[in-house]
Amino acid sequence: MKRNLGRLGLLLVTIIWGAAYVVSDVALDVLNPYQLMTGRFLVAFVVMVVLFFNMLKRITKTTLVRGGILGILLYLAFAFQTVGLTYTTPSKNAFLTAISVVLVPFIGLLLFKNKISIRAYIGAFLSIIGIGLLSLEGFHGFNIGDSLTLICAVFFSLQLIFTSRFVRKENIFAIMIVQMGVATLCGLVVNVFRGDAFPSLTNVTGSLSILYLGVFSTMVGFMVQTAAQRFTTDTETAIILSMESLWGMLFSMVLLKEQITLQMAIGAAVILMGVLVSEVDFKKMKHRKTTHYERD
Repeated sequence: MKRNLGRLGLLLVTIIWGAAYVVSDVALDVLNPYQLMTGRFLVAFVVMVVLFFNMLKRITKTTLVRGGILGILLYLAFAFQTVGLTYTTPSKNAFLTAISVVLVPFIGLLLFKNKISIRAYIGAFLSIIGIGLLSLEGFHGFNIGDSLTLICAVFFSLQLIFTSRFVRKENIFAIMIVQMGVATLCGLVVNVFRGDAFPSLTNVTGSLSILYLGVFSTMVGFMVQTAAQRFTTDTETAIILSMESLWGMLFSMVLLKEQITLQMAIGAAVILMGVLVSEVDFKKMKHRKTTHYERD
């Protein structure tokens, strides 16, 4: 029962995050990327402090340092992703962001000398082919937005790597509060230096977008993912979360009437295949199924 709830929770997260690409795209019509990011992180931070106020006493100096690192990485990841979205489409933004999963093993090798499996190399190769098909469109369609989104994927990879290392040693709620607080601070500092006005609450589209991104996409999404992963395997998590980019493309097609060419669809499928190959050990899956059937 708990395992099924975990799977359902992860599926819900992919839908929330998939819709966030469209919500962000709509919000960028009335807000600039930096206002949007500051708003979403501020909302997530305030709601988390209110809901988990008793966790503030669990924050130590180490939590501040680790949460600060995660907050800076999270802000940079969303900064490149959101600015990139102003130049590219939500579906391309979604699938190029998914490359972050494939990059994790290689960044782990550079930073911590982690070993890389043959699956990681195959996944990276497939992802490169997919990027070409999805973005180049006859070698004329790769734009600044696609480049910025690929940079965002690097920062999301770093955020994933350091999160997995830090959460084992820290209270999850305490470090998440610090992370969101630092991301909010980064946003405010950037806004001040840019001379941006604080997001106006009188604009319905902007306000609703910030609420959705802050409460659902940022706070609820990360919390449900963390809770759901307690009851699912790493393989199940990788497979289900890879659907985020598919939801992003689907919502973009239905709500924004985005035109998806056959070449883009094939490229998206190849990227998704690369993500799955990189993250899922199919031999172990087959062995588990065989063992399960033998026991039955």
